[in-house]
Amino acid sequence: MLATLLVVLPIFALILAGWLARRTGLLGPQATGELNRFVVYLALPALLFDVMANAAWSQIWQPGFIAAFGLSSLAMLGLTVVWRRAEGRPLPDAAIDGLNAGYPNTGFMGFPVALVALGHEALAPTTIAVILTVCLVFAGAIVLIEAGLRAGAGGRALVGRVAGALARNPLLLAPLAGGLYGASGLGVPGPAETFLKLLGGAASPCALVALGLFLAQARGAPAGRGTTAILVGLKLVAHPVLTWALGRALGLPPVLLHTAVLMAALPTGTGPFMLAEFYRREAAVTADTILLSTILSVATVSAYLALAA
Repeated sequence: MLATLLVVLPIFALILAGWLARRTGLLGPQATGELNRFVVYLALPALLFDVMANAAWSQIWQPGFIAAFGLSSLAMLGLTVVWRRAEGRPLPDAAIDGLNAGYPNTGFMGFPVALVALGHEALAPTTIAVILTVCLVFAGAIVLIEAGLRAGAGGRALVGRVAGALARNPLLLAPLAGGLYGASGLGVPGPAETFLKLLGGAASPCALVALGLFLAQARGAPAGRGTTAILVGLKLVAHPVLTWALGRALGLPPVLLHTAVLMAALPTGTGPFMLAEFYRREAAVTADTILLSTILSVATVSAYLALAA
């Protein structure tokens, strides 16, 4: 448990930094949106391009792992969207709730937790989990959000508007461009790689500070506690259990199985909050889900590691 706590402490520290900056007036009420726009338009696209451009496909092509982790993540996204739509939530908001249940914090927590718990041989499948999370699950939610926002159009018009919006979205263009560049075999030049590392490295810290800024805002009485509790349960319990079941059914070797389950057991990442702020959707439940799942993951991830051992 101590090892897990040490990994999540920097996350709490960055959220606290944002909270204190807003409470003390160091940053004003517009800071949350502006910092989030920096992440969405600059930092995160640089990170996504860098990850895809430098991906060693010969090493990370693990069909069983991809199926177990990818399908379980998409299933959590899809099932949550169906549930929230049945409750009357608009599709964009339901898609963000789906991310709360199926978007683990692989980028910020995945590598240190995997290294401590499973060793260096878990780093390659962790890279796969990061790519699947940001390029499959995240992209799927964006498609649903764009479709929901343009639901008034019919047939071909709807398809055209959604396709046009997706073609202008930096969070989809960046990994696509990075993958195509990586496939060319040219390699990223040194200065460009340094630029991408510097800019992309700001994505997770800035997103966490923006989350702290949001949490510091006066929001009135807490709302959606029941929904938050269910989303946290789906993320910390249902997601890893489903991943474990799929991994066992596919006959994954122990290292790949435990890495897949460990990645699924991680708390909700900042992706849902970034999209909620970017598309100006209700973000209170998302912020609470990220915070609560991160706190509780200290116990749940530690419990899984004890069982796996």
